[in-house]
Amino acid sequence: MKKTIIVMPVANEEATMGEIIEQILELPYDNLFLYLIIDSHSTDGTEEIIKSYEASGRVKCIFYKESKGVISCYLKGYRIALEDGAERIIEMDGGGSHVPSELPQYIEKLDEGYECVWGSRFIEGAGMEKDPLYRKILSRGGTLLSNLVLGTKLRDMTSGYEAFQRTVLEQFEFSNFLSTGHMYQTEMKYYCRRFKSIEVPIHYTAGKSSLKFKSVTEALHILFKLKNNEKKVWKDT
Repeated sequence: MKKTIIVMPVANEEATMGEIIEQILELPYDNLFLYLIIDSHSTDGTEEIIKSYEASGRVKCIFYKESKGVISCYLKGYRIALEDGAERIIEMDGGGSHVPSELPQYIEKLDEGYECVWGSRFIEGAGMEKDPLYRKILSRGGTLLSNLVLGTKLRDMTSGYEAFQRTVLEQFEFSNFLSTGHMYQTEMKYYCRRFKSIEVPIHYTAGKSSLKFKSVTEALHILFKLKNNEKKVWKDT
């Protein structure tokens, strides 16, 4: 298998971190690596648990001192994964909302030649577990509005379990992305509409949520600025 790196920001995941790492390492892929990005927001034993797996040679603990939140950690992880020779990169949540057993479908679709693989909660075979009704409404409503404003056609524009070929991510100037919060997932999907993409079903389990009314208003503000920002995110423009 081509070298594949999972980028996973984590914070205060002491109760589940070991189990998630074990489930990923047990998958039948020798060339699958896990980069966990952590910052000072994490105050429990998560970092120590991660470091205890580094001897496997497939787990790397990255402390990001300059972190400005989870999205900055994703982007930091992308940069390091690219520097380390990743041929494919998978973005995954560390709080248990994304299921490690669903990783093979991403690898399969990348092997088939897809450039982007998007996890979707709203297609056949997918589902949302333990999510409050307001989150389901926001996720579906956000998808409908995003498709209307941006002209995209995905069934889920707000999920964050996704995979990319190296050739996709190395084209981006990440510092020019507008989003620093929940809107990032939609922003990435909008810019990637030019690539060969597919949605795969995921079973999302609600974890800790930072979604507040302020996050929604910020997302709406960014949504209407994405088209004007697009030229700034490509290294070749």
